[in-house]
Amino acid sequence: MNTTTHPTDDRGRALIRYTGDLVVFAEDYGTYVLVIERGTDPFKGRLALPGGHVEHGETSLQAAVRETAEETGLAVDPDALHRVDVFDAVDRDPRGRVVSVAYTLALRGLPHIRGGSDAVNAKWVEVEAALRQGRMAFDHHRILGAAYAMYLDGHLD
Repeated sequence: MNTTTHPTDDRGRALIRYTGDLVVFAEDYGTYVLVIERGTDPFKGRLALPGGHVEHGETSLQAAVRETAEETGLAVDPDALHRVDVFDAVDRDPRGRVVSVAYTLALRGLPHIRGGSDAVNAKWVEVEAALRQGRMAFDHHRILGAAYAMYLDGHLD
């Protein structure tokens, strides 16, 4: 039974936040994924995928691209992104109900990155190591797993 209390409107309906996340793979003598180290709670200090809240007038794809640039310094072409899935588990974020649309792409080489915004660090991590670790913020290990399956199936070409 779910005992978590989330914010509601005056009619008792859940207030839902909308986010966009991005899984960036890079190939360079192995396959790596771009992650950030969260600088704020929840999950301060944990690894997460770049992404964040959709601002007024923007789509989840635009939010994922913007947040990735803010958090890692990496500019990506929105037309190169592939939608992974919608992630909407009720308790995926302890702050309240959050629905995320995740996107992915694969790059050749390891572009230069740097932590910024609410990310204290950004780095490339071997995908298999990130999946084994399993202690990513939110449900990002699930998002990473779904995107990696697309990558392995050749859907990101």
